[in-house]
Amino acid sequence: MKISVCITTCNGGKYIKQQLESILIQLGENDEVIISDDSSTDNTVEIIKSFKDNRIELFEGMTFGHHTPNFECALSKSTGDYIFLSDQDDVWHCNKVSTMLRWFPEYDLVTSDCVVVDENLKEILPSFFNDKFNRSGLVRNVIHNNFLGCCTAFNRRILNLSLPFPSNNLSHESWIGAVAGAFGKTKFIPDKLILFRRHSSNNSNTLKGSEYTFNEKFIFRCRLIVNIIKLVIKQNLKFRRISK
Repeated sequence: MKISVCITTCNGGKYIKQQLESILIQLGENDEVIISDDSSTDNTVEIIKSFKDNRIELFEGMTFGHHTPNFECALSKSTGDYIFLSDQDDVWHCNKVSTMLRWFPEYDLVTSDCVVVDENLKEILPSFFNDKFNRSGLVRNVIHNNFLGCCTAFNRRILNLSLPFPSNNLSHESWIGAVAGAFGKTKFIPDKLILFRRHSSNNSNTLKGSEYTFNEKFIFRCRLIVNIIKLVIKQNLKFRRISK
């Protein structure tokens, strides 16, 4: 069994060392950390290279401008049986990997809870999800995405089904979550397995509320549904060809 941790970076020099330290200590010698860097202009790349750890594979010199295609790049380079998503600025608890692995292979995708903290790791919220747990199922998560990428892990079958990402999807986590809901079994666990750091330079606005209008969110969900339907049709046709 091999674990791939996929991280995207973009000017994350302030926190990436602490994040990597919390991840590497939990991995075996045959596991890997895939890092895709989006044109960092600070010391992010230098800090990553300073680890001199052969489990880290860094892809640099690329320009994406958004974290979704950056994650797609990192995921496409992974080779593990189980894939963990990670942000560049959080801190993993020491039991994150072992706790989540216990739910495989019964489930295809697992999402944990987390503690929300500020840039100094001071607690802001004791739980990110609160009463949102147990909201599994494709329909519920199309209506309102309950998958937080940095808290999520999934198997290679779900990854293979998810790639390449549809060009009109804004969120890698909503797409992967929808794919897992359509083709596999998902599990939300209440364990708080990371310190989810929120600060002024975060790439996402998770706690600030959506920046999109109601109409934009409606269009996004419609596109998500259409893309899932297309994928279901594609897989059915593929299965029929194999069965002949």
